[in-house]
Amino acid sequence: MEIRSIAFSNGSPMPLQYTCDGKDISPPLNWTNPPAATRSFVLLCDDPDAPGGTWHHWAVYDLPDRERSLAEGASRHPKSFKQAINDFQKRGYGGPCPPHEHGLHHYHFRLLALSVEQLPVHKNPTCDDVEREARKHTIAEANLVAVYER
Repeated sequence: MEIRSIAFSNGSPMPLQYTCDGKDISPPLNWTNPPAATRSFVLLCDDPDAPGGTWHHWAVYDLPDRERSLAEGASRHPKSFKQAINDFQKRGYGGPCPPHEHGLHHYHFRLLALSVEQLPVHKNPTCDDVEREARKHTIAEANLVAVYER
């Protein structure tokens, strides 16, 4: 399984429009070759370089197995998926926004293929809640990393 974006390549800088310094919209993503046993997907985005530990920017869950992409700005108009509460205390995507002069931060977009159609999480899960439950059902994972600094 592989995850990609037409907006940036693995290891390259995150375009400004997908950050808090720009439009703060979610980037376009697409993926290929999930395992045949996939019943749904979870998409996680986090920054392990945050000063206080990993900062969770986005968690998409209950994404149907037939989906192979998320359009630019999909977090603002979710149609076929649910979103968790991120570390900005908001539902949906919160773009890269590292502290000024803190150095280069890495933003990991991790796509998990799951063996279940829906995650058994409560009504308002955090990104951590979604990841914790998703890990129990993960059959494959793909990663894409962007970098950003202010």
